[in-house]
Amino acid sequence: MATTVADVMVATLKASGVRRVYGIPGDSLNGFTDALRRDGGVAWEHVRHEEAAGFAAAAEAALTGELAVCAGSCGPGNLHLINGLFDANRSGVPVLAIAAQIPREEIGGTYFQETHPDQLFRECSVYCELVSIPGQLPRLLQIAMRTAVQRGGVAVIVVPGEVFLADVPSAAITPVRTAYSVIRPDEAALAAAAGVLNAANAVTILAGAGCAGAHGQLIALAGALQAPIVHAFRGKEFVEYDNPYDVGMTGLIGFSSGYRAMEHCDALLMLGTDFPYRPFLPENVPVVQVDVRGEQIGRRVPVDVPLVGTVGATVDGLLPMITAKQNTAHLDRMTAHYRRARARLDKLARDRRNDSPLHPQFVAATIDRLAAADAVFTADVGTPCIWAARYLRMNGRRRLIGSFNHGSMANALPQAIGVQASQPGRQVVTLSGDGGLAMLLGELITLHQLRLPAKIVVFDNGALSFVELEMKAAGIVTYGTDLDNPDFAGMARAAGLFGARVDKAHELDDALREAFAHDGPALVDVRTVRQELSLPPKLTLGQIKGFTLYASRTILSGGGEELVELTKTNLRELEVE
Repeated sequence: MATTVADVMVATLKASGVRRVYGIPGDSLNGFTDALRRDGGVAWEHVRHEEAAGFAAAAEAALTGELAVCAGSCGPGNLHLINGLFDANRSGVPVLAIAAQIPREEIGGTYFQETHPDQLFRECSVYCELVSIPGQLPRLLQIAMRTAVQRGGVAVIVVPGEVFLADVPSAAITPVRTAYSVIRPDEAALAAAAGVLNAANAVTILAGAGCAGAHGQLIALAGALQAPIVHAFRGKEFVEYDNPYDVGMTGLIGFSSGYRAMEHCDALLMLGTDFPYRPFLPENVPVVQVDVRGEQIGRRVPVDVPLVGTVGATVDGLLPMITAKQNTAHLDRMTAHYRRARARLDKLARDRRNDSPLHPQFVAATIDRLAAADAVFTADVGTPCIWAARYLRMNGRRRLIGSFNHGSMANALPQAIGVQASQPGRQVVTLSGDGGLAMLLGELITLHQLRLPAKIVVFDNGALSFVELEMKAAGIVTYGTDLDNPDFAGMARAAGLFGARVDKAHELDDALREAFAHDGPALVDVRTVRQELSLPPKLTLGQIKGFTLYASRTILSGGGEELVELTKTNLRELEVE
């Protein structure tokens, strides 16, 4: 049998370590999926919506650091990939998207399902090209894969359906794997950074996902500077464990202690983070920023000393130039503040046996307590991210994946698919919102069909509650956020999963234990309170005014019952002060 373009693609992917492709088949993809079938060495992970394929590939790439692959048929098929691809590209993880195209001779003639993916995907990719003739394919595929793994992002290769089936001359298959480098600033830049840090009395470190693999260097540097360490959300899994300098997270869903550590520093050291929320960054203090992507430095705040390099290599070069500080006053104040903030949050998560509905803090803390020591968590955008940030404890083995840069709803379930498919023996647990789950509810069927034993925990409060929080802070009467939810546990059982519904706090432990022990996919639908307020680390005057305006407008609109429920739900906040 002649070797086709699709055969070369599959052989190259397999030689490069790819073991699965996420997608939905279609006529323009038939040549590719048939090559997968005939080869047998790369699995076709059949999802129910291509958006899930994009998210699944992004999650696999985030977890493994290796290239992950998704595919879509022409027109609407590959268009559905775009949200997951935006998430992957903004997170800087290596994903190859194979976008099938209509026949070459029909391009430009408004043919059935015609789109121009080579144009559409440019904004969410680091490489995007159309294969015009079969002879281009081997080289363009290698360029796409190399660009994805070296730049950290999405590469899209657009292939007309008939090109997959075209014969190509026999050619050697060239594997494409990540080539790793040690990147560090020069001595002059390191000396300038050391000068700023040595001159400061109260240094705070803001650490992000770029600290992966550099935990030891981070702790050593914090010790030399006597600096509290604040983490960005994506940095949580790499920073907070075994860390005596940890003061939590900052930002809208962070801790008051993280905010104060930023507010009261006289120098800020940013390590591997592109933290986007400028109001939470200090003003009028010198800033040193380390990032391997030099173009990201200075995006959020003026930077006095830019250091282009990986965090580990840069800190290794910087540490010998640091004069160890003896004054621990700044560190002591901020870690004491963190202990108070942590104790307050833990009190909010205490068990009240007959609470119905449940407080979400208790649900998240119980998941944390019962989950495996090497569990992988995925968290939906919205309030599940708040509870994940505040109650999931990282230990160096656990992982936490979400749509932290792109901020898309419905990410947790499809990300769990990608994680579980690539890590078959590992516990995978989602913190799913009811709105996010409902948006891609069909992927529960994917879990059953692919026999992926992921555990889905639904925070079921009958509302888009994070949107409601935003409305209240802006002084807007909540509107359009109600969710008339079905029985998610019953729907899970109908789809072939284990399903349990939790209405009272004393039921949660047993339901989670049973779900976690179940040999297959499981869903636990937990009824949580709708009006739970999650206060940001600092309340602005505008937020206070907005909330007062919301309350007044709500009463005038006849929504007094909502205010009563909100007050009853959050009275316990006063008990922990």
